[in-house]
Amino acid sequence: MTNKERLFDVFNNRPVDRVPVGFWFHFLPSEVMDDALDKPELAQKNIDGHKAFIDTFHPDFVKIMSDGYFHYPIGKAALNNIQVCNKNSPWVKAQTELVKSVVSLQKDTAYFYNVFSPLGSLLRFLGNEVFYTYLAREPEAVCKALNDISLGLLALAEQVIRTGGADGVYFSVSNPDREKLTDERYMKYIAPSEKLFLKEIEKISENNILHICGYGGKRNNLELYKDYPAKSVNWAVNVEKVRLADGKKLFGGRAVIGGFANTPGSLIHKGSQEEISAFTRKLVEETGSTGLAIGADCTVPSDTPLEHFEWVRQAVQ
Repeated sequence: MTNKERLFDVFNNRPVDRVPVGFWFHFLPSEVMDDALDKPELAQKNIDGHKAFIDTFHPDFVKIMSDGYFHYPIGKAALNNIQVCNKNSPWVKAQTELVKSVVSLQKDTAYFYNVFSPLGSLLRFLGNEVFYTYLAREPEAVCKALNDISLGLLALAEQVIRTGGADGVYFSVSNPDREKLTDERYMKYIAPSEKLFLKEIEKISENNILHICGYGGKRNNLELYKDYPAKSVNWAVNVEKVRLADGKKLFGGRAVIGGFANTPGSLIHKGSQEEISAFTRKLVEETGSTGLAIGADCTVPSDTPLEHFEWVRQAVQ
């Protein structure tokens, strides 16, 4: 059974010879996460990082990191005139080449490209204070802007799949402040752009991962995402306090990914082989081996020893 066959059997809740394992971390420092378009050497550093990781660990599946291309290129447009990227956008072309380079590194493996939600893109552009001011004064304009960004992200996703060779996307969503953005307003003004993206990308590839991010320890209401279309779901188990087994039920029996905390000093970062192996076996015992891939809540610390990931894989073999 190849890596790709194994993972897609997991996605379809079919029995597998063993549970697949996948972890990921950033290859560029945080201060240059938006600079690769102007500095091609950063894109190459990202590719080199993937190569070193894949050559050493040989992961069962790969989340391709979008380091260097975090910002959607909104430019200086007004909120009601957001640029909709297309396949000819330099931002899209550069990431397509990044994906093509990484996909070539290991055959018979599933690759998923990281795509941030329209909300995440708009927040990075406006900043939190300005965004919440707009949301209070012009919520319909915010909703339209998010939909426009969603269409641009779709152009990116289509190219990295059809031309770059990715098998799907890893789509990151979250509510960064549930006090300012209530669940009701989230579903009314934010969710439509996210569902638009997922429904349309499903026409291009059905093998997509929904990531519900608990960045900075921020908790989400997982109930909001129950009907988001995606083949598999990854959430911050250790932030939300929702086990993989319970989340699998919440998401209608869909495949789940994760289990380990991703914070500095956490088990996957600093644990012993005995501790990591025991926790891995517990995850499989609780969740069952069908429809399960083991990973982390999100990106793990970049200095995590790769042998820690291998201990996880040994524990499920």
